[in-house]
Amino acid sequence: MAPLPATTKRIQREIADVRKEDLGSIVLAPTDNLFIWTGSLPGPENSVYEGGVFKFGIQLPNDYPFSAPKVTLQTKIYHMNISDAGNICLDILKHNWSPALSLFKVILSLSSLLTDPNPKDPLVPTIATLYQRNRKEHDATARKWTELYARPKPPPKAAPAKPTPLPAPKVSRSATGRRQTPVAGPSTSHSTPIVIDDSDDDTGETRDSVASKKRKREPGASAAVINLVDEDSPNGRSNKRRAGGSGSRRPAASAEIIDVD
Repeated sequence: MAPLPATTKRIQREIADVRKEDLGSIVLAPTDNLFIWTGSLPGPENSVYEGGVFKFGIQLPNDYPFSAPKVTLQTKIYHMNISDAGNICLDILKHNWSPALSLFKVILSLSSLLTDPNPKDPLVPTIATLYQRNRKEHDATARKWTELYARPKPPPKAAPAKPTPLPAPKVSRSATGRRQTPVAGPSTSHSTPIVIDDSDDDTGETRDSVASKKRKREPGASAAVINLVDEDSPNGRSNKRRAGGSGSRRPAASAEIIDVD
């Protein structure tokens, strides 16, 4: 059966109403398929379902709103009017349905059912019996299920940032292939290098100084050594004396030797 033109028009109007309506903590929106809606509602305050978030799904019939929508609860819950499969026993979803009702009003009725369950028309008779005979145990079980299945999980904690490791010092290799350890800073034990400035001025001064020293040594270089032979001496030893010398002990290389009989 194809959707009726009135059905599509009604769904578009409800989408516009939901966008304008203040839903509070209730979430209600269509999927890509206009006939399938999803949402969630919080557990009512001061109820055994407080603190939980219950997800639901809605399937609209092709003749909506002339037929009631099918609503199922997708979150597991301990409730006498809601089965394990998520089917909901609510009068407005059956014989008390009216085209004047909207999807938002249906979800509000579902929230009221969580606050005030109906033990006269249960889907799970055992829960209804416990509710009437031992309310304390019933409420404790309902709270436990809410904690287990409907409580939103806290977001995962961010892992602590790992410290960035310092880069390892680079090890250079000498020309011989041996590893050289890096030097952290200049060593104070090394002697300061001496820089010799061999400019033209210094070279000239050095040459003049050397020439002056040579000139001072020239008189001794021309000194003559005189060999005196004493004939009367029985041993006939000859005495060598330096002529014109200044008493220096080092004879000049160009000295002349004169024998005197």
